[in-house]
Amino acid sequence: MKIVHARADGASAEARSATFTGTVWGDPVLPTTDGTTINSVTFTPGARTFWHHHEGGQILHVTAGTGWVCTHGEAPQPLRAGDVVWVPPGEQHWHGAGPGSIMTHLAVSLGTTTWLHEVSADEYGQAGQ
Repeated sequence: MKIVHARADGASAEARSATFTGTVWGDPVLPTTDGTTINSVTFTPGARTFWHHHEGGQILHVTAGTGWVCTHGEAPQPLRAGDVVWVPPGEQHWHGAGPGSIMTHLAVSLGTTTWLHEVSADEYGQAGQ
């Protein structure tokens, strides 16, 4: 058994930047354990991940706000609080907030994450069309 205690009182969330566009904050829920990582991630309006994929897939559970998720080669799909997304192993995708809302999700990442290139403004702009 492993118990992971919540962020200490007064401690700040982690600013995420190297593989994200915009302002994104993350709180580790479960550091990588047996190939599984869980983070609570908050995206400010317009913020998003880079394109990426996961060795064993990813589960996203939207807990607040609205946003988008997009599989490579497809149109972005809207997300709102309560939605759950299963991204299969190896599927290239991105996710983030809509232009007028924050979005917070719990991200359960299985296996290694491979980060690719930034989602362009044109790719992001296809959301909602």
